Amino acid sequence: MKTSQSPGSGLLRGAFILGAAAILSKLIGTLQKIPLQNIGGDGVFGIYTTIYSFYAFLAVFVTAALPAAISKYVAERTASADEQGVRSVLRAGLLTACSAGLLMAFAMWSLAPQVSAWIGSEHTLLPLRAISLALLVVPPMAALRGFFQGLQQALPTAVSQVAEQIVRVAVMVALLLTLNAFEAADERIAAGAALGSFAGGLAGLGAMLLFWRRYGRMRRSAPSTATKLAQAASDTAVSGELGTEPRTEDQRSSSSRTWVKRLLIYAVPVFIGSLSQPLLGLVDTLTVPRLLQGSGWGDLASMEQFGIYNRGIPIVQLVFMLATSLSTLLLPAIAEAKARGQEERITASAGVALRWLWLLGLTAAAGLAALAGPVNIMLYADAQGTDALRWTALSAAGGTLGIVSAALLQGMGAVRAPALFLLVSATLKLTLNLLLVPLMGISGAALAGAVSYLVAALLGVLLLARLTGLRGGVRRTLLQPLLLAGLTALAAYGVRLLTSELLSAAGLGGRTGALLTSAFGVAAGVLAFAAALVYTRAVSDAELSALPGGAKLAALARRLRRES
Repeated sequence: MKTSQSPGSGLLRGAFILGAAAILSKLIGTLQKIPLQNIGGDGVFGIYTTIYSFYAFLAVFVTAALPAAISKYVAERTASADEQGVRSVLRAGLLTACSAGLLMAFAMWSLAPQVSAWIGSEHTLLPLRAISLALLVVPPMAALRGFFQGLQQALPTAVSQVAEQIVRVAVMVALLLTLNAFEAADERIAAGAALGSFAGGLAGLGAMLLFWRRYGRMRRSAPSTATKLAQAASDTAVSGELGTEPRTEDQRSSSSRTWVKRLLIYAVPVFIGSLSQPLLGLVDTLTVPRLLQGSGWGDLASMEQFGIYNRGIPIVQLVFMLATSLSTLLLPAIAEAKARGQEERITASAGVALRWLWLLGLTAAAGLAALAGPVNIMLYADAQGTDALRWTALSAAGGTLGIVSAALLQGMGAVRAPALFLLVSATLKLTLNLLLVPLMGISGAALAGAVSYLVAALLGVLLLARLTGLRGGVRRTLLQPLLLAGLTALAAYGVRLLTSELLSAAGLGGRTGALLTSAFGVAAGVLAFAAALVYTRAVSDAELSALPGGAKLAALARRLRRES
């Protein structure tokens, strides 16, 4: 006998599909920067990173904020069996997305000379115009994703996300290889790489249109009971307002204007709250190349230095991606506890989440800093910018803590605080860049980023402590995490030195030697972290038991402590 799925199971299944697709697409998007540098070189990498920060800043509105608004209102209209309302939301969403995309693409194309002058490099002009084309196809794709998410259909968005990233990276690499073979100038190679975003957007839009066509065909051939009820409700509402007359064009236009206004009112705060990494990246883009030129670097040389500075960003973003994925699980739980007035549950959940993410972020930062040299050679073929990469690695500590504290604050309804802390962080980043880049070069920019992330995180934690009464002893919140991070870094660094000596004696160097050194160093760090976690009781047996398969982990930890 076939059992029907509950709404809850369907929701969890959709969340799992979306989460898996988001992680896969972000992983592809993050790691594509490595072949970009390997094929194009640091100059191309620097130019591409510079222009992509502008695109990422603008695209947040149409790729994150607006789809969230469309999804919310489509879900509400669907729950009310309002088919006409669903169509009105989609129509308004597509109108808003396409208008915003067209406006931003036109502005980015026409203002490219001025933006290049702000950056201080004429090599960014052509790539800026190339990447602006993506804003013509990405907005309608994102609007349709929001529509299907509102219907709780996760598969279309998942397929579209993966298709977009695969095609984007494939076209980017193909153009990189082709233009590199013809010995094109760096700005032309970077422009070719930027066209990958347009191609990926086309692929993602094509996937969404296929699902839209399938949805329309299914709706016409076998309308559900809900659809019939929705049509009846829509007809009743129309006849009640207009007699038996169908809705006129003016009335449909008025409805669209109303929904556009609603979508914008909801989307703008989401847009502001999603600007953390894009805004800091934009601050770097507008300051670091110019400050380097002021220190004596030429136009293209400053772009190369900026590319070297950005080598550590993809690695740290992987840590941020993990923290973001874990943080999304906290929002509904905290919001539910807040609605039910379960203050003790909020305090307990916030304490565990902060401690776990702080431990993971600090340990990842320490381990990556210890292995910065071989990791740099393994991924980018040389050791340039290792000091900057080491400072960038430390951003993982403050960044992960900031991500989880922002998620907890949003779950509690304090949605404005993370945006305010973002502005503080961006202002601090700008100030520190101006002070440190002339003194330390790209290492100064990396240090400024680590400090800015940490300050924003501390502000979030302090507000959480005030709202929840959260208290933590110095031992559990500071000394134990620092001990674990220190032991992890020491183990990784010790094995790194030993492995390097052995591989040098065996005649294995270069990227192969760096790969082996990094792998053994990571393994040693992970083992040291796990052992320290067990013996210091930085995480209690009860917290271990709460993890999937955690009961066995807790039992193993108790046995190891007894036997030691």
